[in-house]
Amino acid sequence: MPETRLDIPQILSRLPLFQELAPEQIAALESACRERRLFKGEMLFQKGDTPKGFFVVVFGQIKLAFPSSQGNEKVVQILGPRQSFGEAIMFLNRPSPVFAEGLIDSLLLHIANVPVFELLESDPLFARRMLAGLSMRLHSLVHDVETYSLRSSAQRVVGYLLQHCPQNEDCKGSFDISLPTSKQVIASRLNLTPETLSRIFHDLSADRLIEVSGKKITINDVARLREFDL
Repeated sequence: MPETRLDIPQILSRLPLFQELAPEQIAALESACRERRLFKGEMLFQKGDTPKGFFVVVFGQIKLAFPSSQGNEKVVQILGPRQSFGEAIMFLNRPSPVFAEGLIDSLLLHIANVPVFELLESDPLFARRMLAGLSMRLHSLVHDVETYSLRSSAQRVVGYLLQHCPQNEDCKGSFDISLPTSKQVIASRLNLTPETLSRIFHDLSADRLIEVSGKKITINDVARLREFDL
């Protein structure tokens, strides 16, 4: 992994959580930051560990997952640049219920808990932003439960593909998307087996809704795919 000199104040000030902070507040956080470089497949922390702070992804991709006694895993979240994780564990000061692993070579910042707690006590706006971030995380988890409980396997896959489509509702043409990680990880994230995901891709291809070539997915007709998702 190439060595780069980070401009930590600039990185922190561009994060939604920190963008309204004063320079002296950013400086206090900078002193509490520690760089952590991960190679693909390397563990950041294991289930049961208690990180004394939280993490921000500078570049790369991080997987949060539950291990199982059968050797399988359930992927909870896939995180990329400018996303943070571990805030709830930091507040609770309890062992992590998940492990974190680098899906590709990644660079993270670990922000120690003490200056964060001091900011929460002195800056109401920062406290509200932190609460908003945790609330969005909870909303996402509730959405996951709803998706897994009420939607079919095929609808989960189609919904996932549509998340990567242009937001223009009138888009009807063909275009390509690139899956951000392996199909095995995506299957776990959608609460499916890899075999089920492959079968659904095959069925969607047979219906000429998509074309699959490795991680490249060609969406032939967004409108038809949206109708399938209903």
